Amino acid sequence: MLFHDPILSLYTDQHDASASSTKERPRIHGKFLFRGNTKLWIRGVTYGTFRPNLEGDQFPPPHLVAQDFFRIVEHGFNSIRTYTVPPNWVLDLAHKCNLLVMVGLPWEQHITFLDDETRIDSIEQRVRQSIRSCAGHPAILGYAIGNEIPSPIVRWHGQKPIEKFLERLYTIVKNEDPDGLVTYVNYPTTEYLDLPFLDFVCFNVYLESEDTLSPYLARLQNIANERPLVLAEIGLDSMRKGEETQAETLEWQIRTVGASGGAGAFIFAWTDEWYRGGFEIEDWDFGLTSRSRQAKPSLGAVQQAFHEFPLLPNAEWPRISVVVCSYNGSRTLRDCLEALQRLDYPNYEVIIVNDGSTDHTEAIAQDYPFRIISTANQGLSNARNTGLHAASGEMVAYTDDDAYPDPHWLTYLGHMFLTTSHAAVGGPNLPPKDDGWVAECVAHAPGGPIHVLLDDQLAEHIPGCNMAFRKDRLVSIGGFDPQYRAAGDDVDICWRLQEKGWTIGFHAAAQVWHHRRNSIRTYWKQQRGYGRAEALLEQKWPHKYNVAGHVSWEGRLYGKGTAHAGFGQTSRVYQGVWGSAPFQLMYQADPSMTLSILSMPEWSVAIVALACLSIAGLIWSPLLVAAPLFFVAAGTTGFLALRRARQSPFETSQTTVHRLRSQLVTAGLHLLQPLARLTGRFSSGLTPCRTKVSRSLIFPRTQTFTAWSEAWESLPDRLEMIENSIQKNRLAVYRGGDYDQWDLHIKSGVFGGSRMQMVIEEHGAQKQLIRCRTWPTFSRVALVCATVLGLLGAWACADQAWTVGTILASSSLMLGLRAHQEYSSSTLAVREALMGTVEPNALEESEQKEVLFPEPAGVLD
Repeated sequence: MLFHDPILSLYTDQHDASASSTKERPRIHGKFLFRGNTKLWIRGVTYGTFRPNLEGDQFPPPHLVAQDFFRIVEHGFNSIRTYTVPPNWVLDLAHKCNLLVMVGLPWEQHITFLDDETRIDSIEQRVRQSIRSCAGHPAILGYAIGNEIPSPIVRWHGQKPIEKFLERLYTIVKNEDPDGLVTYVNYPTTEYLDLPFLDFVCFNVYLESEDTLSPYLARLQNIANERPLVLAEIGLDSMRKGEETQAETLEWQIRTVGASGGAGAFIFAWTDEWYRGGFEIEDWDFGLTSRSRQAKPSLGAVQQAFHEFPLLPNAEWPRISVVVCSYNGSRTLRDCLEALQRLDYPNYEVIIVNDGSTDHTEAIAQDYPFRIISTANQGLSNARNTGLHAASGEMVAYTDDDAYPDPHWLTYLGHMFLTTSHAAVGGPNLPPKDDGWVAECVAHAPGGPIHVLLDDQLAEHIPGCNMAFRKDRLVSIGGFDPQYRAAGDDVDICWRLQEKGWTIGFHAAAQVWHHRRNSIRTYWKQQRGYGRAEALLEQKWPHKYNVAGHVSWEGRLYGKGTAHAGFGQTSRVYQGVWGSAPFQLMYQADPSMTLSILSMPEWSVAIVALACLSIAGLIWSPLLVAAPLFFVAAGTTGFLALRRARQSPFETSQTTVHRLRSQLVTAGLHLLQPLARLTGRFSSGLTPCRTKVSRSLIFPRTQTFTAWSEAWESLPDRLEMIENSIQKNRLAVYRGGDYDQWDLHIKSGVFGGSRMQMVIEEHGAQKQLIRCRTWPTFSRVALVCATVLGLLGAWACADQAWTVGTILASSSLMLGLRAHQEYSSSTLAVREALMGTVEPNALEESEQKEVLFPEPAGVLD
C-alpha cells in the first residue's frame, strides 16, 4: 500500500540514517536482549487491536498509524506489541520510525483447540503462513506464539499437551524464520507451564501494589532462569482509578521492573481505542492517550520512567571495589578485564591480585588502567584478603579471572545494597556460548558453580565468581579463611556470615559470564579439587554435613546439571477450588530416596563392590548371582546419565551427529563427576567412616544415666547444651520431630548410633535430677549386608572355597564391629555430654531393668 503523509516524511527524513544503522536483528545474550553490541531495553507499548478495515487488517488508516508511530517514538518508546500479524506496510513504517514490533500470532486459544485435529492443523498452517508473510523483516522484535491461554483450557487439556503444542508452534516459527526470537505470553494463573525452548520469557502482570509486584518479579526471574524477562503487559484503568493514579502507578511499575532486572516492559495500551470480539470496548480506559489521541498524564510519567530505565541514574551509588584474583589465568584474564572496563557504573575501582603467577598474567594486567598487586603464591583466600585490605570501597565485589561481568553487574549489586540490609549479594553465573562444544557439555554436567536460594531473593550460598560484600561486615569476621587455597572459600564465608545472623541477597540480573572447563582432563581436576575442599569444610563445619559426608542445604540448588532430576520426582500445581486460584504455583517435591542414592558419589562404590562379587563368582559360582545386580545397578546409573544429557538444551550443536556427540559426552561427565568428587573427598579423609570410634564396646541395650544438679536449667536448654557438646566431638546430632518420642538421635557413622530421651525431676530450691535414657539404633542396610555376607562366608567355607569364605566372613565381622563401635561411641558421647552439664561426680549409670519406653532396644533406622 503506497501513501504519503507529511508528518511521516518529516520524521523519516531525520531517522532514515539511524534506521539503516539498526538493521541487525535483536538477539539474546543471557538475561538481556541486544541489538548488535548494544543492550536493548524494551521500552514498549501495546498497539491494538483495532476495528478491521475493508482489507481485514486490524489497524487504523495509514496516516493515523504514521501519526501514532511518530508520537510513540517522540515519547521515548522503541517497541510496540501487536496482537495480530501486521501487514508489511505497518512493519515498513515501524522500521522507518526505528520501532521494533513484537508480533502476536492469533489463533483459537480460548476454546478446547486440542480436541479437534482439523483445528490443530489449521492453527499450525495459519501460523506458518503468518510467519512467511513477514519473516526476516528488520522491524521484528520477535513473535508471540500465544497469549494467556485460559487456565480452564490448560486444566482441561493438561499441562504437558499444552506445552508440547506450544513447542510445535515454536518449531514452525523457527523453521520459517530461524533468526527470529520466539516467546509465549504467559500470566500468573498458568505460570507453571514449563517452556524452556522459548528465547525469552513474557508475562502479563497486573499488580497494583509495589510490595506485591517486586517479590513476584523476583519469582518470575527465577522461572525465566538464564533467559530475559519481559513484562508483556502492565497497566491500569484510568476510568476506574483516575488518570493521576494511573500515571503514578505506571511510573513505579516501570521502575520496579527495571530494579528487578527485567529486560523491559510493554505498557497496555497506547490508546483507549480497543476492538475485541466484534465490539468496541468502551467500559475501560487503559490507554496512555484517549480515543481521540489526547495525551493523559500517564504518557509523560511513562516517558520519564523509561528514560531512566532500568535504574535512576542520579542515585547516590556506593563505591564498589572489584577484586580479581588470578593465578596463571592469562588464557581468560583479558576477557575479564575488557568487560570490567565496560561496566556502566559511576563509582568503582578494580584491583587485580596476581597470586604468584608464572605465565603472562601480570603483563596482561598492565595493559589496563587498574591497580595491580603482585604477591607470592599463597592461595585464593589470601589473595582475596589482599584485595579486601587494599579496597577503598564501601562494598567489595569479587569475580574470577575466568569470568567477565555484564555491563550492569555493579548497578544491580549496588542497588540491592542500597535498598536492603544484606551483608552480601550475589547473582547468577552463565556459561558463554562461544567456548566450544566440550565446554558446553561441561556446562550441562553436574558440579559447576551454583547458587542456593532460600527464597527468590534470599540466598544460602553464592559462588565465588559472583559475590559482593559490605566491607565492614567482611572485615569484622576476619575475611576469608586462608586454609582454602583453591575452592571452598565461598561456602565458608557464606556460612560464617549467616552464623552472625546476617543475610545474603540474590539478584537475578547481576550476572557474570563464567568460562567452564574446556577439556575432560581439566574438568576431572576441578571436581577432585572441589572434593578436597569439601573435606576441609567438613572438618570446620561438621554439623553442616550428614553422616555420609554430604552437605544438607536448606535451600534449592539452581544451575545446569541440577535442573533435571530425570525420574523419581513429582510436582503438583496449586490450582485452588475448581481451578479458581489467581496465582497457580507449581510445587516441586524433593527427589525420591532412590534417585538420591543413585546420585550419591558413594553409589559408585556399591557398583564396584557388586563387580568384585561378580568376579569372585568365577572362583565360587554362587556369587555369580551378583552379576545381574551389577548390570542392573550400572545400567540404571548409565540410563539416568543419558536421560539427563538428553534433557540438556544444546545451543551450539547444529547437526544430529554433533548433538548426539554432545549428549554422549555429557552423559559421560555425569558418570565421571561423582568419581572425581569421591577421590578428592576420600583422599582428604572425608569418608562415611571418618569419625573416630571408641575402642570400648558397650553391650547394645537400653541404658539410663542419672545426674544431680544444684543449678536449675530448663529441659530445652539442657538438651541444647548436650547437643552442642556432642557436635563439638564431630558426631552428627538430629533433633526429634513433632511426632517423635525421642529428643536426640546421635550418629557417629552410617551404620550405628543411639537415640536419647530426657526427663527432669524438680526437687525444689533450684535442684534437679536429670535422667537420660538411651537405646541403640542400627542401619537396616548394615545389618542385612553383615548377615548376608556372614551367611555367604559360612556357605563358601562349607564348600571349601576358603579364600572367598574368609574374605566374606571377615567383611561381615568388620561391618558388624564398625556398627557396634559407632553405637558405643554415640552412647558414650551422651554420657560425657551430660556430665559436662552438671557438677562433677554427679553422674550415675543404671541398667534399665524394666523398659517403660514403647520402642524396644535394637530399633532399626
